[in-house]
Amino acid sequence: MLNISHNDPYKKADLKAYKATQHIFSKHYYKYFNRFLFAIAIIGLVMLFLPWTQNISGQGLVTTLKPNQRPQTIQSQIPGRIEEWFVQEGDYVKAGDTILRISEIKSDYFDDQLINRTNQQIKAKTSSVGAYKGKVDALKRQVSALKNEQKLKTQQTKNKLLQAHLKVKSDSIDLEAAKTNINIAERQYNRINQLQEEGLKAIKDVEEKRLKLQETQAKLISQENKYLASKNEVINAQIELSRIKTTFADKISKAQSNIFTAQSSGFDAEAQVTKLENSNSNYKKRNSLLFVTASQNGYINKVLTGGIGITFKEGEKLVGIMPAEYDLAVETFVKPIDLPLLHLNEKVRVQFDGWPAIVFSGWPNVSYGTYGAKVVAIENFISSNGKYRVLLAPDETDHTWPKAIRVGSGAKTIALLEDVPIWFELWRQVNSFPPNYYQPENKSTSKKAKK
Repeated sequence: MLNISHNDPYKKADLKAYKATQHIFSKHYYKYFNRFLFAIAIIGLVMLFLPWTQNISGQGLVTTLKPNQRPQTIQSQIPGRIEEWFVQEGDYVKAGDTILRISEIKSDYFDDQLINRTNQQIKAKTSSVGAYKGKVDALKRQVSALKNEQKLKTQQTKNKLLQAHLKVKSDSIDLEAAKTNINIAERQYNRINQLQEEGLKAIKDVEEKRLKLQETQAKLISQENKYLASKNEVINAQIELSRIKTTFADKISKAQSNIFTAQSSGFDAEAQVTKLENSNSNYKKRNSLLFVTASQNGYINKVLTGGIGITFKEGEKLVGIMPAEYDLAVETFVKPIDLPLLHLNEKVRVQFDGWPAIVFSGWPNVSYGTYGAKVVAIENFISSNGKYRVLLAPDETDHTWPKAIRVGSGAKTIALLEDVPIWFELWRQVNSFPPNYYQPENKSTSKKAKK
């Protein structure tokens, strides 16, 4: 009814006098319902003050702790053609086991006797190096002989020069004696000639003195010629000494030039020998690469390049292998806003795909089916999905992870943060505030110790 009128019918009529109203108002079920609601309200109010563990959840994958334990591929360092397979998918192989055999596809390595021919070239070039060394030794001996001959020739010419100087001195003395004799002969001739004019000497005596004067003059001229010849001998000895020095310097320089030429050729031959030895080692190593082997113990996952007669390039993936022994880990991704809240050795709960679990993110103690982990690495650069990668390792103080977990399976992670009341967490979620920022205890204690 619409309460349009101001007249209250309940004041004029007693509804309890009717049987229907007596039947309805005599029931007490609404009182129990009110009590129930009141109890629920009390319980809800109490629960608002219960502790709640703040957390950061994320999705991840099971991986390995060390890089060398993760699934990897086997490549060939050289291009080739597949000739024979020795394994199949799922086989267990040990390190060094042959996986497949390949053959060369480059014409430079088709020769089966390539290594033997290279060894022959090395021997020939080694002999050439020895011949050049022998030539250098012979030229050095030649230079030594030329130097000894130059020394002897120089000494001989110096002796001749000394003799020529002595002869010049002797001839100069004889020349002075001849000059003295001619002076004496002139005086005697003049004296005889004067006496003959006075009639004291005969003409015969004058003629004898004139003849003697002429002989003395002739001896003087002859002695002058000898003196000049002696000087010429001195000059000739000096010229000979200079000629010997120049001649032998030219011969020695030519021999030394031949030594350097032979040494250069020898060094070039040694370089060629080294190059051939390097090529020989490369050929031997290349022959060993015709058999592709396993790098470590593991299981063949998948053949990426199958068949017989298929050619491939160097570095191309041929087969995938999973190491037999590995340490499990989980990689998860967190938002950039949550990254400052994570630290090394942080406690994390992990739920693996395929393993039943009952998870209470805020009450990790009552969760079932989750396993303990800790943060061992935090990526310093953002990933392509816009989040930061975090690597988790098993927590030794918690339950052991299941052994049947395979690498690559999915996992959910819950990073445990600070304990707060439930009402605070609800208030934070409504306002979209980040979890409380805090520092680990070991860092705070270390700061105090520094202070």
